[in-house]
Amino acid sequence: MWFLTLLFLVIAAVTAFGLVGYGCSVLARRGERRVEATVALRTLAAFSGAAAIAVYAWGLLHVAGSLMEAEDGGTDSAPARPCRTSGWLERHERGIEISGYSVSYVPPGFVCETSDGGSYDIVPRYIGPAALGFALAGAGCAVSAGYVTELRARGRARRAPAGR
Repeated sequence: MWFLTLLFLVIAAVTAFGLVGYGCSVLARRGERRVEATVALRTLAAFSGAAAIAVYAWGLLHVAGSLMEAEDGGTDSAPARPCRTSGWLERHERGIEISGYSVSYVPPGFVCETSDGGSYDIVPRYIGPAALGFALAGAGCAVSAGYVTELRARGRARRAPAGR
């Protein structure tokens, strides 16, 4: 299971670097001081997409590390080491045990479950909202760039003389 997570990490890294490269190449091709709206929107879309993938990959890195540590086995493997956060020993003394863990990939999460029915996540809480926010911003910029391009094309078609 952790191998698949690492594979997703590699794919995410390649995609993020590809989007950053695309954004930089769009800016470099223009070479002008004044950048058109469509170029700026496409660049922002690429950079926002790269940021969304990078934040998501950061969450997957937490999940992969926790999975590898939890599935290590051997001596001192129960309760799962990633679940031994600050305060777990005090909860243990009160009779609350760590009963297991679950993994989610969308949003990335490594949730430790306790015997009293509670749970807590190892992955930072900002990962899901940040990735979603960057993804929506990138999609909005991409749609806006297409809309601006379409408006300009229609404007040129109206201004073109008839018969040509």
